[in-house]
Amino acid sequence: MGKKIMSKFEDLLANKGALLADGATGTTLFDMGLTSGDAPELWNVDEPEKIKELHRGFAEAGSDIILTNTFGANRHRLKLHNAEGRVKELNAAGVRLAREVGEALGRDVLVAGSIGPTGELFQPLGALSFEEAVEAFVEQIDGLIEGGTDILWVETMSAPEEMKAAAEAAKGKGVPLVITASFDTAGKTMMGLSPKGMAQLKSEFSCEPVAIGSNCGVGASDLLAAISEITEADPSAIVVAKANCGIPEVRGDEVVYTGTPELMGKYTHMALDAGARIIGGCCGTSAGHLAAMRSAMDTHTKGERPTLEAILSEIGPLVSPPNLEADAARESDGGGSGRRRGRRRG
Repeated sequence: MGKKIMSKFEDLLANKGALLADGATGTTLFDMGLTSGDAPELWNVDEPEKIKELHRGFAEAGSDIILTNTFGANRHRLKLHNAEGRVKELNAAGVRLAREVGEALGRDVLVAGSIGPTGELFQPLGALSFEEAVEAFVEQIDGLIEGGTDILWVETMSAPEEMKAAAEAAKGKGVPLVITASFDTAGKTMMGLSPKGMAQLKSEFSCEPVAIGSNCGVGASDLLAAISEITEADPSAIVVAKANCGIPEVRGDEVVYTGTPELMGKYTHMALDAGARIIGGCCGTSAGHLAAMRSAMDTHTKGERPTLEAILSEIGPLVSPPNLEADAARESDGGGSGRRRGRRRG
């Protein structure tokens, strides 16, 4: 990819050194009245003021990058809500809402078009072919570009095939690509991809991403460990860290993220020292947390690369620690040929 199509992203990153992304979409929208099982993406048209309120909270807290409310706006997920014919409409609307909020601030705010997994199993575990996945991502990407997105932000990925399909769909579109994975299963994705494997996979994408990294997953400590592995494997990579808010706790039927703004400030310092240059929050991360993260980023003084022991001491225990015996028995090759029906971001 050439300098021209990355210039807005690159210029802002070069100017600030590190960029603050946003926080949780789903958690915040549930607080605004979204019902479990409903498609948040429909609110881009049905409840636009609430979506702008979501974005405004993060932007006013200091976010440099706002992710659109389009995570599940692909034909496969929207089909569950009889809205598969509205892919381009909902994606374009999502970008316009985020852009309207960013432009009102009077400072540079990048709009990142959020692209989540299709939610379908790839062949041979399921019915979805690589070509069908590319078609679905192209349709979504075209809607995001129609709305004027600055970045194509592929997130919460697990299967290498799905990441490659998204990259293929982004090829030739003239918009910078970011890809992040969810390392939520013993230090790897559900389909067996390790953080080191993610770093190695970057060069195999037909459209090479300008940044890679991790989002969501389980606890913030797990994510810090994952991005440390990525930056160690590829020190030149621009790395994204978008962790859940602290360490999750199970309360009855709910998983609750109890991280304080102070803890997320510590997470921000550690992510920067681990080599991340784009930092945000995922599940449970509010505008209040983002404000603390903004302060941490602005006052950060470069420190030593955090050890795992330091991460555990400052942030908390690993929720899904690596299976060292299994890893020793077989070196991860970044494999996996399908994917589960994916979670929603935030």
